[in-house]
Amino acid sequence: MKGIILAGGSGSRLYPLTKVTSKQLLPVYDKPMIYYPLSTLMLAGVREILIISTPSDTPRFKELLGNGEQFGISLSYAVQKKPKGLAEAFIIGEEFIDNDSCVMILGDNIFYGGWFSKNIQEAIKNVDQGNATIFAYYVKNPEDFGIVEFDEEKNVISVEEKPKNPKSNYCITGLYFYPKNVSQMAKKVRPSDRGELEITTLNDYYLKDNKLKVQVLGRGFAWLDTGTIDSLMEAGTFVKTVQERQGVIISAPEEIAYYRKWISKSELLESAKMYGKSLYADHLLRVAEGKIIL
Repeated sequence: MKGIILAGGSGSRLYPLTKVTSKQLLPVYDKPMIYYPLSTLMLAGVREILIISTPSDTPRFKELLGNGEQFGISLSYAVQKKPKGLAEAFIIGEEFIDNDSCVMILGDNIFYGGWFSKNIQEAIKNVDQGNATIFAYYVKNPEDFGIVEFDEEKNVISVEEKPKNPKSNYCITGLYFYPKNVSQMAKKVRPSDRGELEITTLNDYYLKDNKLKVQVLGRGFAWLDTGTIDSLMEAGTFVKTVQERQGVIISAPEEIAYYRKWISKSELLESAKMYGKSLYADHLLRVAEGKIIL
């Protein structure tokens, strides 16, 4: 399975913070925002990842993350010249995907929950069976999101993009699993009234083929969309609170790589050295000493 992180867009809702940098490079408490979606893909076992960003921001991601070697993965990069919709990612990444299954995550989404790995494994199982999977999360303002409607047995009934009269309160989060034909399916999507290739339209194609599944992220799970000033601050406060209470770091790619045996202890220690005297470096050292279990 291949992975895509879509980290494009202008980030205009975060101006002036994003006038000279990508929002996915902004800090969420103690690390760049992109570390969080990168960690999610790594937790799903994905080692080949494509980062799609703007012409000006792509070099910055390369400088931060390199080729992924320090994380035991392979990172590639592609440019989205203008924000033409989420579904365009699968057209831009068609050669990278190469008729493989694919998981895409938005670069400003953070997922945190103890049983998340179970949700991910179910999504991978669905993909192996030729089905797509979306992740649903209860929200108070469904009219601001793409919405999924499902029955008591979690069979998907409908998907809508920012409906005026929502059929449910479950929004579609920025994490999507698709089977091998996703690039071909994305090419069928026509621009919406706002001129974008909507991911909701792509999901609806799978639904009409009876190949769309949903994983519901229930109570106790945290999904954070960090696209506004308030949500960015809330995410930072959440990460700070959890890390201080538990004494661990959320979304440390090197830690994930080490426990998956993608990097050695010496490589982990080299990364810790690179981060200097930071709390992040101290965490990696404790991981190397066996004081923390993933």
